[in-house]
Amino acid sequence: MLQIFYESQDFFLLKELEKLGPRKGVITQSVKDVVQSLVDDDLVSKDKIGTSVYFWSLPSCAGNQLRNVYRKLESDVQSSKRRLTELTDQCNALKKGREESDEREEALSNLKKVEEKYNELKDEMAEYADNDPAAFEAMKNAILVAHAAANRWTDNIFTLRQWCSNNFPEAKEQLEHMYQEVGITDDLDYLEMSTPGN
Repeated sequence: MLQIFYESQDFFLLKELEKLGPRKGVITQSVKDVVQSLVDDDLVSKDKIGTSVYFWSLPSCAGNQLRNVYRKLESDVQSSKRRLTELTDQCNALKKGREESDEREEALSNLKKVEEKYNELKDEMAEYADNDPAAFEAMKNAILVAHAAANRWTDNIFTLRQWCSNNFPEAKEQLEHMYQEVGITDDLDYLEMSTPGN
């Protein structure tokens, strides 16, 4: 496709390129995609004039583009080399003081023992988690909340029973029977909090 542009050094519409493409071995259905890839690679220029889109490419433009790409790649290679040198220097600096020695081996061995001891203590602490003062305090607070809620519902039951008795005196026996069925007996009462030590 580039040869078509270079040989004629002219401007083309896409329809014209689709007719010329097969002469260079590019099937008509692929011409549009090939031309677009050349435009994306800056090897072919594209511009809209009025309602038509024109494509063109000159050998000198392509050469300039390739030279620019080459310069950019060369710059990237130099930057990568500098970065490699910096990282190598950093790596060598970090290795200082870490050379293999009896003292280093002993320090690593001690570190491993400390880590093992730490893991043992961590597991032991997990076993005693139920006796954690903070967890115990949280349980006490939860008990207080549950106790207050239970007594609040007991109070609601007493209030509801009183209301039913006042508003439906003729259904007293039926209400008492219903209370028995759902478990509301005469021994229903507020819960008492046990004091520590009891």
